[in-house]
Amino acid sequence: MAEPVAFRWRRADDDGGQPMLFPEEELVDRHVGVGEYRGLEFLHVNARRVINEVPAASQMPFRFTINAYRGCSHACAYCFARPTHEYLGLNRGEDFDRKLVVKVNAVDRVRAELRSAHWRGDHIAMGTNTDPYQRAEGRYHLTRGIVAALGEARNPFSILTKSTLILRDLDLLVQGAARTDVHCNLSIGTLDEAVWKATEPGTPHPRQRVEAVRRLNEAGIPTGVLMAPIIPGWSDSPEQLEEVAAACVEAGATFVTPIALHLRRGVKEHFLEFLEQRRPDLHRSLARRYARSAYLPRLEQRLIEERVHAVVSPERRRRSTADTFGHPAPPDTAVTSGPVPTPVAPVEQLALLPPA
Repeated sequence: MAEPVAFRWRRADDDGGQPMLFPEEELVDRHVGVGEYRGLEFLHVNARRVINEVPAASQMPFRFTINAYRGCSHACAYCFARPTHEYLGLNRGEDFDRKLVVKVNAVDRVRAELRSAHWRGDHIAMGTNTDPYQRAEGRYHLTRGIVAALGEARNPFSILTKSTLILRDLDLLVQGAARTDVHCNLSIGTLDEAVWKATEPGTPHPRQRVEAVRRLNEAGIPTGVLMAPIIPGWSDSPEQLEEVAAACVEAGATFVTPIALHLRRGVKEHFLEFLEQRRPDLHRSLARRYARSAYLPRLEQRLIEERVHAVVSPERRRRSTADTFGHPAPPDTAVTSGPVPTPVAPVEQLALLPPA
């Protein structure tokens, strides 16, 4: 049932002129989830543009992105996108997990923008903000429509997800890969069930994600793994790291990239509050480690990389900043750990940027 909703979308005179997050989009209505979507609220918006250009000053290895959803039912405690909900007048905690912005006209807009005489067919990255295959996708099928549109237009694209729902679209991904460059990436930070259940309770089991890596690669879709995030003191023991890396290699991942926990402002406060409730024994240690930076000290990052690289062969090693999301980098910026590998046909190796 649709209901009207108060929502800070455009610039308002009474909010001090604070810029809105999506100035060219219009809220339509609010739908309360029922059945398997109980507990979720879907905020429908019409977007004027869906293919978004990354600011020129950004160090991202891609220039254009698509995000059909805002907020994410995966409810990952460490999600870097949480503060974006505050720009909408919502909170970075439960609102981010349950009040989901849905660009209901996204598929039509993507088709129109791809037909534009101004569009040059640049690579488009998906999954750079929130997961394109989160639970809402099971209801709205926006990502499926977008994947179909990109494939039909022969426009290269890549997807990063934590969800096995991506396998629903295997047919379209294979069709798209026959026409253009298509890459997929699964985020699998741990196989430890206690860590998984505590930190990313809305995601599919990580071993199911490992199997998705296998199936995508077997279907001819180059698929790598971001071991992210690796949480100091919780999921970074040698045994835990080796378990994940070995499983991903065995599943045929085109690369395995370890990425330590990254805590930007806003996310840091949320995650530390979460630790106080779930792992108070880790709270003081991580508060100290991340007191002056969003990144783990470089020495500790290198130790994590070394543990993973003890399992991952050189041709599957890739080093990445926490913000590259596993999407292909421009050839002139690609950096590998160790000797430059020779791609093994028919799967192309993905190249990522070095740590900042």
